[in-house]
Amino acid sequence: MFLIYIIIGITVLMSISAFQSPELMDRWIMRPYAVRHGRQWYRFITSGFIHANWPHLLINMYVLYSFGQIAFTYYAHFFENKTILYFSLLYLGGIIFSDLPTYVKHQNDSLYMSLGASGGVSSLLFASILLAPTLGIGPLFIPIRIPAYIFGALYLAYSHYMSEKGGDNINHSAHFAGAIFGIVYTLLLRPNFAVEFIDKIRG
Repeated sequence: MFLIYIIIGITVLMSISAFQSPELMDRWIMRPYAVRHGRQWYRFITSGFIHANWPHLLINMYVLYSFGQIAFTYYAHFFENKTILYFSLLYLGGIIFSDLPTYVKHQNDSLYMSLGASGGVSSLLFASILLAPTLGIGPLFIPIRIPAYIFGALYLAYSHYMSEKGGDNINHSAHFAGAIFGIVYTLLLRPNFAVEFIDKIRG
């Protein structure tokens, strides 16, 4: 699981660098307009390794660490020597894929910006929910736990609703897209996970 520590380390270092340098923040943040009109495609990746502030960074890294371990453990069991490759693609793919709805919607809006690892983190979270659907999870710091598959369904419904509603400066479409990527990508690697998911829910 050393790979998880590497991802966290890179994210923390890049985020701190961006905190201290407005120039780096502006260069790395997701600006769909700059991607579309300036061909700055690298922003699809760099924006996933920087954060708006310390709480934003710490919460994402906590969730990444917690659910990254679950996903990595299952990947290591089923994919063995391909674990590092497949896990890396799960996380980076989630970051990139989660920005696609944002890019399509805001590519001609010169003022729009977004950042954060939420898309990649969501891909890990929902891959974990697919792999361990009966795990008890719930909101951070609230001692209430419900089965992971119920939490996931509620989270997807909430993200979709808030994405349509807007107005809170949170990129809910990235959360939703990252979650879908985590599920679909993991199923493409091993379709039988779907059967096992249903069996685990049925008990």
